[in-house]
Amino acid sequence: MPKNEFPGPFQHDHPPVQNTNDVFLNQASFGERMADRVASVAGSWHFIIIQSIILTVWVILNVTACIEHWDPYPFILMNLVLSLQAAYTAPLIMISQNRQNRRDRLAADIDYQVNAKAEEEIRVVLDHLEAQSQAILELRETLNHLARKAGG
Repeated sequence: MPKNEFPGPFQHDHPPVQNTNDVFLNQASFGERMADRVASVAGSWHFIIIQSIILTVWVILNVTACIEHWDPYPFILMNLVLSLQAAYTAPLIMISQNRQNRRDRLAADIDYQVNAKAEEEIRVVLDHLEAQSQAILELRETLNHLARKAGG
């Protein structure tokens, strides 16, 4: 009767799974973190509502001249302020979007590594299950053989 051969113990020789957010935050420079903050603020409804209120008040005060015409129609100063805001906000949002793309690529890479490790470990488990199935079949044959000997 052949002796069953079971696979040896599986050696886990891979580094621990990394948290994408932790890895990514540790790589960010001060400027990149600031760009993310600007993008999160400028891309919010809170910012849009407050800016709309400020611009509405600006226009009303300058049209009605309640205080003084510091920016008479066609609101050249307001256009300058909005242009400066756009000139600085747009590149910062692009920096933030580029960082988000790098984060997504990093997350995909880490996901791939985890999937590859899982596939390797599943393969080991399946090999072990196959060895157990073979051992059970051999034990069953041996028991049947012994039962026939005892009965006959």
